[in-house]
Amino acid sequence: MNKSELVAAVAARAEQSQKDVDDTVAAFFEVVAEAIAKGEKVTIPGWISFEQTDRAARTGRNPATGETLQIPASKAAKVSAGSKLKAAAKG
Repeated sequence: MNKSELVAAVAARAEQSQKDVDDTVAAFFEVVAEAIAKGEKVTIPGWISFEQTDRAARTGRNPATGETLQIPASKAAKVSAGSKLKAAAKG
């Protein structure tokens, strides 16, 4: 299911227009992205959580040349499934 299919399904279930649902979904992800950028954790209990993680600097290897290189430390987003989402995935 892609974003447009999700928007259509939610709009039908909630009896709302697809434009309103699309605006809501876009706003949801903007708020999540802003919170993660600030280092805050966003949790919807039982369903999903989003948080910022730190990746340590490490040594890597260029696959084309075999040359070693230093990969700098960075930040990444982590998404974790909650218990209800895990149960739904099991069927």
